[in-house]
Amino acid sequence: MIDRAFWRDQRVLLTGHTGFKGTWLSLWLEQLGAQVFGLSLPPQTDPSMFSMLTPLGGQVSRLGDIRDPAFVAAVVQEARPTVAIHMAAQPLVRRSFREPIETYGTNVMGTAHLLDALRGADDVKAILVVTTDKVYRNGNGGGSFTEDAPLGGHDPYAASKVATEFVVQSYASSYFALKGVPVATARAGNVIGGGDWAEDRLIPDLWRAVQAGEPLRLRNPQSTRPWQHVLEPLSGYLAYIERLAGGAGVPSALNFGPLPGDALTVADVADAMIAAIRSPHGWTAAQSDTPQPVESQYLALDPALAKASIGWQPRMSPAEALQWTAEWYRAVSQGANARALSIEQLCRYEALAA
Repeated sequence: MIDRAFWRDQRVLLTGHTGFKGTWLSLWLEQLGAQVFGLSLPPQTDPSMFSMLTPLGGQVSRLGDIRDPAFVAAVVQEARPTVAIHMAAQPLVRRSFREPIETYGTNVMGTAHLLDALRGADDVKAILVVTTDKVYRNGNGGGSFTEDAPLGGHDPYAASKVATEFVVQSYASSYFALKGVPVATARAGNVIGGGDWAEDRLIPDLWRAVQAGEPLRLRNPQSTRPWQHVLEPLSGYLAYIERLAGGAGVPSALNFGPLPGDALTVADVADAMIAAIRSPHGWTAAQSDTPQPVESQYLALDPALAKASIGWQPRMSPAEALQWTAEWYRAVSQGANARALSIEQLCRYEALAA
């Protein structure tokens, strides 16, 4: 599915390269032979997958804040990218309630700084900005969102990503269309996989509870989300970029998520992971005396347009995604080399997607 010849020797500007998804994508691009210029804050967790896998071959890492336009411009000038993939973000919903200004500054103005710097990049052939499944106006009515559904977000994180979508549309039509450079957004569901240690995410919270010998405390056990293995949307991003750079008439926004009917509740995911890692502690519903941020009960994406336009579709069932995730954490905790294990899973996924 991925054209290795396309990626060989591409100069890829990848923002957010030190994060969970960014590190997995950096590893994949390394294996494809691309030259990666990473732009990101230092890793935000300890441990971090980025620290476990570096140094990555073919990667130049530049650590700094995407809210600093001078820093962003300098990295773009150094990289002279042929492809840009923008993943840097403040990605945590609950943190966005605590730090709304940082969230808007990073997600909205950070995107504007990057696109403004890329206006002067003569070699760039395609730009992909990763947003989120939470950009859709969600009334918890059920059903799966298609790309033409109305946008809207009630929490600072979702609203910042909706604003990002409009920033992208504005720059695409005002500047990049005149140069013939396609700019698109990718909207992905909740990703799981080995190497994530972020706060307030289900799998890292579960693993921390297991390590502490405690039951996992679930805030919203019956909330439903489009869970998918991290390699699923990343394969979609790579295929999308290939088609954009090739000049094919593809949509300017695509969903990347599991098939309709494959969305699971938080409790379903917790039960499957607890069984896979053989934890004796289970989970319990969290109790709190203070008001908690309101989160959507139901969220699902319809990925049919991605299949129709670029030939992408999910290759793993939710059960397989959970099995691979549990395998990674269990093996690394027992002393396995994280880089070797990640490459093995990446090769296994490529075989599935072939």
